[in-house]
Amino acid sequence: MREIDASRAWDADPVWREAFQAVPRHLFVPYYYIGVVGGYERRWDGDPDPRRREQWLRGAYADAPLATLMRDGRLVSSSSQPSLMAQMLAELEVEDGNAVLEIGAGTGYNAALLAHRLGDDLVTTIDLDPEITEAARQHLAAAGYHPTVVTGDGARGVPERAPFDRIIATCTLSSIPDAWPAQCNPGARILAPFASGLIALRVRDAGHAEGRFLHTPAYFVPLRGGTRTEPEPQDLGGLPHRARGHELFRFLLALTQRSLDPYEAYQLWEREQRPARERFGITVSGDRSWSWLDDPKGPYAWPLP
Repeated sequence: MREIDASRAWDADPVWREAFQAVPRHLFVPYYYIGVVGGYERRWDGDPDPRRREQWLRGAYADAPLATLMRDGRLVSSSSQPSLMAQMLAELEVEDGNAVLEIGAGTGYNAALLAHRLGDDLVTTIDLDPEITEAARQHLAAAGYHPTVVTGDGARGVPERAPFDRIIATCTLSSIPDAWPAQCNPGARILAPFASGLIALRVRDAGHAEGRFLHTPAYFVPLRGGTRTEPEPQDLGGLPHRARGHELFRFLLALTQRSLDPYEAYQLWEREQRPARERFGITVSGDRSWSWLDDPKGPYAWPLP
């Protein structure tokens, strides 16, 4: 809790502090994996070694992301860093009575926090993987929460539970799914990881949404399902080292998604004095969507897939 307090994540909505105190994270991570030399080590609540069980419990309450599902050495699902979760929930700007859709059920912990704040009936969480959703249901029930858990493609939303007042994603996007604004009430807020940032969109109507990035960096596993493809890695070998290794330059590259070649992106980055995330935004209008710098109608705009 000290780390979340220090982040001032809940200054805007102190109710979230009570939610984090009330929802026991360890019930949602009965096991997780930590990186060790040569691979991963599993920590779990049933370990016969008391010392390792204590390590598991300490880790469950650390302000750190926890890998919770691995397949063939690849991370499939995780429990996000609690301080980042708190920031995202506060930025979601929920109000009493809001219906919320979460994209990416994970362990169910985030859905439990939402259900504690809003009530079970107003919270829906979806994930493509039935193993993930079944585990989330079990964890939620063990903690005494029963929001709606759906197995399906999050990019398609959950039309039978719409309309929503808030949508929060816990997986990285490469485009804004058409179904999300279409399943929202006017004035709804959509908060999602995009590139290495967090985009906060305000929905005008079923076909229009717009907003800026928050200052916060964010790294999540990609949204699975649908027909999305990730951009190929770009060759940055000809660029100065200060650009290649700079987080904000890499954010610009990911955001423009090959609309700019790396050298053009570098020229823009330097000309605009290495712009921070908050200067960038995304607009969704009908069947078009684009990212932009400073002004959605300005000279710097790049189409999104």
